[in-house]
Amino acid sequence: MLRTLAFKRPSKVLVSSARSKTLRECSGVRGVTSPYTFGRLSKTGSFVPSTSQFASFSTNARPVWEPADYFEQRHVGPTHEETAKMLSALNLSSLDELIDKSVPAAIRSDDPEELKGLDWKGKSESEATEELRRMASKNKVNKSFIGQGYYGTKTPAVIFRNLLENPAWYTAYTPYQAEISQGRMEMLLNFQTVVSDITNMDIANCGLLDEGTSAAEAMNMSHAQNKSKRGKYFVSEDCFDQTVSCVETRAQALGIEIVKGDPLSLSEEDLKEYSGVLVQYPNKNGAVVDYGALGERANKAKAVFTVATDLLACSVLKPPGDFGADIVVGSAQRFGVPLFYGGPHAGFMSTKESLKRLMPGRLIGASIDSQGNRALRMALQTREQYIRREKATSNICTAQSLLANIAAAYAIYHGPDGLSEIARRVHGMAVIVKDALVKSGFTMVQDESFFDTIALKVPAGKSANQLGKDAAAAGLNIRIIDDETIGISVDESSTKADLDTLVKVLSGNSGSIDSDGYVEMDFGALSRTTKFLQHQVFNSHHSETQMMRYLTMLERKDITLRDSMIPLGSCTMKLNAASELMPVSWPEFANMHPFAPLDQAQGYMEMIESLNSWLASLTGFAAVSTQPNSGAAGEYAGLLCIKGYHEANGEGHRNVCLIPTSAHGTNPASAVLAGMKVVGVKNNAAGEVDIDDLRAKAEKHKDNLSAVMITYPSTYGAFEEKIKDLIQIVHDNGGQVYMDGANMNAQLGTCSPGGIGADVCHLNLHKTFAIPHGGGGPGVGSIGVARHLAPFLPGHSVVPVSGEGDNVQVKATGQVAAAPYGSAGILPISWMYIRMCGGEGLLRSSRTAILNANYMAKQLENYYNILFRNEHGMCAHEFIVDLRHLKEHGLSEDDVAKRLADYGFHAPTMSWPLHGAIMIEPTESESKAECDKLISALISIHGEIQDVIDGKVEAKASPLHNAPHTAAMVTASDWNFPYSRETAAFPAIWSKQNKFWPSVSRLDNVYGDRNLVCSCPTVEELME
Repeated sequence: MLRTLAFKRPSKVLVSSARSKTLRECSGVRGVTSPYTFGRLSKTGSFVPSTSQFASFSTNARPVWEPADYFEQRHVGPTHEETAKMLSALNLSSLDELIDKSVPAAIRSDDPEELKGLDWKGKSESEATEELRRMASKNKVNKSFIGQGYYGTKTPAVIFRNLLENPAWYTAYTPYQAEISQGRMEMLLNFQTVVSDITNMDIANCGLLDEGTSAAEAMNMSHAQNKSKRGKYFVSEDCFDQTVSCVETRAQALGIEIVKGDPLSLSEEDLKEYSGVLVQYPNKNGAVVDYGALGERANKAKAVFTVATDLLACSVLKPPGDFGADIVVGSAQRFGVPLFYGGPHAGFMSTKESLKRLMPGRLIGASIDSQGNRALRMALQTREQYIRREKATSNICTAQSLLANIAAAYAIYHGPDGLSEIARRVHGMAVIVKDALVKSGFTMVQDESFFDTIALKVPAGKSANQLGKDAAAAGLNIRIIDDETIGISVDESSTKADLDTLVKVLSGNSGSIDSDGYVEMDFGALSRTTKFLQHQVFNSHHSETQMMRYLTMLERKDITLRDSMIPLGSCTMKLNAASELMPVSWPEFANMHPFAPLDQAQGYMEMIESLNSWLASLTGFAAVSTQPNSGAAGEYAGLLCIKGYHEANGEGHRNVCLIPTSAHGTNPASAVLAGMKVVGVKNNAAGEVDIDDLRAKAEKHKDNLSAVMITYPSTYGAFEEKIKDLIQIVHDNGGQVYMDGANMNAQLGTCSPGGIGADVCHLNLHKTFAIPHGGGGPGVGSIGVARHLAPFLPGHSVVPVSGEGDNVQVKATGQVAAAPYGSAGILPISWMYIRMCGGEGLLRSSRTAILNANYMAKQLENYYNILFRNEHGMCAHEFIVDLRHLKEHGLSEDDVAKRLADYGFHAPTMSWPLHGAIMIEPTESESKAECDKLISALISIHGEIQDVIDGKVEAKASPLHNAPHTAAMVTASDWNFPYSRETAAFPAIWSKQNKFWPSVSRLDNVYGDRNLVCSCPTVEELME
């Protein structure tokens, strides 16, 4: 086994090295560690453990010219002294013994191959930052006129500083715990209002992954609305290419026929053949087409009419809701969100009221709390599609909440007049460029009005490709449509100097801008006449002072990692270090258009290739793709790889997917979207997959078996002993093994999906690899695959890609996200995390995560029933606390969750994977002291539970039932509870020192669903 606190004496003693050659290479033992982590070497070559992470600062263990800012000591919470105490509490002598008793011997690696692809010792924070900055400098950020759904924008500094770069916003989790999430839910409600108001639709969700996949979701809704009776879907030939490709990928898996063409040519009778029709407004060449008559025909034919649109354009153009749209989709990127080389950006969807229960994603709605005050919550949670498992029409879980919040803040800061003014300026510049180029011999492709984009035929004798090269040499990027046609999109960031240069380059210095800058804006019958964003919030915060205070007021309402541990099981809420996030804001990464020529994106290419090489090594796979922009998208992409593999082998009939009943709801939802038939597999009483049931079903479906989806460690927080047997059974019956990587944090350096025998695994980079959750997104669901599946990784229609690694194939098909590299803008976070940890740091992080979970479980076992531990009494990196007995006494796990807010803690994962239980995952970033605080809170809560059980207090009179307690409740003149105000609000010593006050009391969920309100209150409603 790998040893960390004892090893043989090396043949040559080296104290440290800035390069990858380390003590492990001299001794042949991988357990040797840097002096700042586990300890140092004595002069005799024996290991002297440090009593603290900083103990060796007073020694001569390192040359003085080596950096002191090593990351591991900042990322891992417990000091080595605390680690020793925690091990002692578990009656263990070392981390090695912990791993021996937690991880099955059959899958452990004594000398992990997975870490050999990484430098053993991580780089210091300053070294890693400098290395990544050198990569970033290889990106050449030209001024972009490419457009196609991605536009330059100006993120207001007050939003950049106080939201995008603020841990109070980016370290939050999805707002399932409403009482401690009111701030970000208010901003998400603002986003919903922005979308529904500007598109003039009844209701909007709080964000999707991007525009392309939003359109694919709309197709699914159309198919479901017509009860799958119409097998064809019509897509306008003038939609963005990447959007069409996303729709085609989704349709192919589901057996839906895509027909492309001119939608205006469709008669009412034609439309009766289609479940729906998708158009782009304005279209990809910039034309603003009147789709009013088409909308009427589609509505009569009961074909769902979907419009992909641009929010800025709709601030001055007739909104889709005014010409019959049933669904409106798009991207909110140009509302203050940087280009980020394609993502993350907030996709959006708004619909008619009648479609709200088919709508994917999350919905924020208003309700009331126990005191009768207005409060927000995630409305109609049971309509979240992935919860419906194999009956789902979408697998959306994580979306892009942080980016939706930025877009909403942008709309608030500018207000309706400010947005219209930006739109007027953008349109005016596009008109000026068009006029100048037409004078220089260019001709417009279309006669219709345009907003910000024009398509032009180049003068005779000129080549569009050559003009593109000339523009690039001058620091400008234009869109090359074909060798005779170019496209130009103007945006908020465009300046007169940019336009001057553009016109001169394209005209060969013969043309120039001859305009005073005053342009009349008139779209005729397609001009917007309806007002929008008249709500108070969009007309109050236009100064920086007001906006800063509004953002601060909202952030104070939420518990985030800035406040305390977020112990959500299966969510891995670890540290999101500032040094990891800083590069995201660098202009070289933030301002790159996803369709920029690849020779301008060499820094991105180098960063992505090195990151994916590390991920391939850590997973034991041959190749990795970063295109999937969420964990669920990774599941979908991985299953498509399996589907493609079977089809290539002439076994496209294989469509059965075995899924344990304990799986996360996205697993069966993803399988359905991939065109598979879900067959459930039982879990036994120990929480493990029932091998006999799996064998029986694999053999029953052996002729059609496509895959099994398995989470490892399991969703019950355990390393299942028979995982290799399970994999062999599936392989023996012709299936492939998909491993859900949600719990990958427990595997790093000890085992790997590929080493265990899986064929494909998605990685939640927003869990294991430190990308923040952002209050519900962004996320990255990179997929690693074995060599035989590598040719089937996602491609891209605009920028053909392949993933990185062995046996990959560049292609333009199989696209699962709008951008070639998905949410590329946040990949520097995971790059920095791995580079700074190195193999040693990742190994220690994983082992400490397992240690923290087992330590907490041990401390709580005398108070609660801890479920699903192995024969040694050990769990993996998370554990389940059984609270099912509370129901007998008038209490529930919900009461425990809400009471924890009074202690300043976010609740653990509730009622999943086991109803009536909670699941706790402390991660490696939490210190022993923080773990002890949560332990103390849960022990105290156990006492309150016992008081109810013993009859000392009625359940409804217990602080559990009435939690959380707000400042308004405990300072009210009347106090009608049998316990003291101090017990209510200050149940622990630390709560007196650093109190988090929930802004609302217990939510009334039933009221909220019966009185659904999903937009901001109007001025009149506020007056009431």
